[in-house]
Amino acid sequence: MPSVFIKSLRDIVSPKVLLFILKIAFGSFLLMVLFFWIFWDSFSHFVATLVSAVPFIGSLGFVQGGSAFLASLIVAYGVIIVAISLLTSLYSPKLLLDLTKKEYGITGRDESKIGKSIYYNIKAGLIFLLLLILLLPLLFVPVLGQIVMLLLWALLIKEPTFYDVSSLFIEDEKEYKGQKSIWFVAIVASLFNYIPVLNLFAPIFAQIMFMHWLLPKLAK
Repeated sequence: MPSVFIKSLRDIVSPKVLLFILKIAFGSFLLMVLFFWIFWDSFSHFVATLVSAVPFIGSLGFVQGGSAFLASLIVAYGVIIVAISLLTSLYSPKLLLDLTKKEYGITGRDESKIGKSIYYNIKAGLIFLLLLILLLPLLFVPVLGQIVMLLLWALLIKEPTFYDVSSLFIEDEKEYKGQKSIWFVAIVASLFNYIPVLNLFAPIFAQIMFMHWLLPKLAK
């Protein structure tokens, strides 16, 4: 696993990957600015309503005391992470195939199913946002809040990212899908989300890590 991490760090700073990240960042920025510019009032009201309706949470002081705005900001940041993950999934296959051909001499198959990729991303995104709202009070607990957030980010990228990578090289991802080290890869990549700007790297870093994790297994 250390070699997987080191190879992924080397790839993430390559010009081709950095250019890809800039494009994703620009696209995500435009989408999110447009979305929140138009829908912020409705969005913040919706989040506040959801949080106040959650049993045992809506009656807590920090909700009743007007901190719903802070909750909206946290959920909005979650929406941004979901958007970055989705755009990365849609546009990363060519980049991954170029990297694998260069580093492993493997051509791969540019046959990723966009519909299935979108399904996995939307499914993971909805679960992520729902759990984010339900577990919101825990995020304010030192240490525990950081652990909960890290696990939520890992949950967001684990299944969609593994599908995006595995679909390029194997017919059925189920053979590898249950391996516990997949969680490790997702958690390590999710650490980027703690740092503004570097959070743009998290989804593609996870894909590159999965690539370096999976391809040596296929060669055996």
